[in-house]
This record gives sequence, C-alpha cells and structure tokens, in this order.
Amino acid sequence: MLNPINHEPETVFSPEHVLENRGRVAIFIDGSNLFYAALQLGIEIDYTKLLVRLTSGSRLLRSFFYTGVDRTNEKQQGFLLWMRRNGYRVISKDLVQLPDGSKKANLDVEIAVDMMSLVGSYDTAVLVSGDGDLAYAVNAVSYRGVRVEVVSLRSMTSDSLINVADRYIDLDNIKEDIQKTARSYTYRPLSGIGLASELEDEHSL
Repeated sequence: MLNPINHEPETVFSPEHVLENRGRVAIFIDGSNLFYAALQLGIEIDYTKLLVRLTSGSRLLRSFFYTGVDRTNEKQQGFLLWMRRNGYRVISKDLVQLPDGSKKANLDVEIAVDMMSLVGSYDTAVLVSGDGDLAYAVNAVSYRGVRVEVVSLRSMTSDSLINVADRYIDLDNIKEDIQKTARSYTYRPLSGIGLASELEDEHSL
C-alpha cells in the first residue's frame, strides 16, 4: 500500500499489532541447535527469560524442548527435571553412537509431528531452530492457517527455513534478553555429545 502523499509504502502492521495478533502461541525448541547457537554467541541461556521473551505477553499453549539425552548423566537429568518443573514439556530421545564415535539424536520428526498434531490448538508457532529439514513442516502448518516465527542464529539458519517463516528473529538481536546473569544452572557439552547440562548447587555460595 502506498502513502498517497509521498508515494512510499505504508506499514500495514506495526510490531505491536503483530504481537497483538499472535493469538495462542506454541513454542518448539530444538535443544541441541539452541545450545550450539548460544555457544557461538558466548552466552548461557536463562530458560525462564527465554520463555518470557518468546511468549511476549501472548497466551502460551505449551513450550516443548527437544533434546538427546545420556541417561547415565545425572547432571543432565537434573537440568531436564528443572526444565519440566519450570514451564517446559521435555521431549527426549536417547543418544545414538555414530561410526565416528560421536553421539547424536535427531528429533526433527518429533518436532514436525507435534507441530502438525497441535494445529487448531494454537495460532502462532515459535520454532527455535535453524534446521532446514524443518522447512517442509513449517510450510505445511502455514497452509493450515498457522503463523510461524523462526528464532535462531543467522549463521546457523537455513535460507529455506527463513523463506517459509512469517517472521524471523536472529538470536544475536535478543541475546541480552535471554542470557543468564545470576547463578541458577548451567550446561556444558560432553565430549562428542550434542546437548548436556548440569545443575549447580545454589546453596554453595
């Protein structure tokens, strides 16, 4: 739409209008992808702040956190227990050892199935991942009337995913809002393993 006075394009929706029109929000977080993005940014994620930032005052249906797990790692289990008790539905899969000795768990299918299964229960999907393999699922839910926001680090994000999203948010632009500043918990990668976490003893101070 052109402004009749200066013939410049008018903004149909302001950022405030966009947020107002988000409706009910469902959040889908690729845990491993987010961990490596945070590593690139040199920050630790405060998952309480993250949930608040991604919800942005909208009505939250549910927030899913997908991650590979090493069930022998008690520190990681402690972190995931904290997540379950603080607003996240944790979807996990055992890590599988690859021929090169590394361990990995791919949860793209789980993310895609949950996004599709819940269509009709939410209006806006917030996908925290840069994995281009999820572009087809994003496109599919978009055709079902869902608005999709992709949140990830630009250098780790597939163009195909950005192209099918209604809105893209670079983690680098919101890192001040979501980084951990006080002692609560932290996480570190195990050797050759994607996402691993540990719970700090808050009473050790």
